[in-house]
Amino acid sequence: MAAYFGFDRISQLLRIIRKNGGFLSSFKKLYRFDDLKMGCFVGCDKYGNRYYENSYYFYGRNRWVEYADHVGMNYDGSQIPAEWFGWMHYKTDLTPCEDCSRPQYKWMTDHSENLTGTVERYMPYSTTRAKIEPWNPKKISNKSNGDDCM
Repeated sequence: MAAYFGFDRISQLLRIIRKNGGFLSSFKKLYRFDDLKMGCFVGCDKYGNRYYENSYYFYGRNRWVEYADHVGMNYDGSQIPAEWFGWMHYKTDLTPCEDCSRPQYKWMTDHSENLTGTVERYMPYSTTRAKIEPWNPKKISNKSNGDDCM
C-alpha cells in the first residue's frame, strides 16, 4: 500500500538527505552536481576528489565522483586521474587503493587537467610567416595619391 501511494519514495528521499548531511548540505550538493545520490564511499585521490558506488542504481550510473571543493563549479572530467578513470569507466573493478600491481616509475609525470579555454592553455609558437595579412587601410591610402585616374 505504501508503494502504491509513493510513500516508499518519500522515505528513500529522506534517507538520501540524511546520508548527505541534512537539508542544507543536500541542497548545496544538488546545486553543485545537479544530482543527489546515496552510496558507499570507495576512495579519495590526491586531488581531493571523492569516489562513490551504489549497485542499486542502473549500471553505468552506479559509480560517480564528487569533485574537490576547491574547484567550485569549474569541474570537468579531465580532473580525474588515470588510475581512477579506469575504475570509473568499468575497465577494472579494483580501486587504485586495492590494486597494488600498477607500477610507479620515476619517469611518469603527475596528472594535469585539460587547460583548454583557460589562461594557462598551450599556445604553440609559430616560426612561419602568415599567408594572409590583415587589411591595413593606411597602407592603401599612402599608395594612391589621386594621380592614377586619367
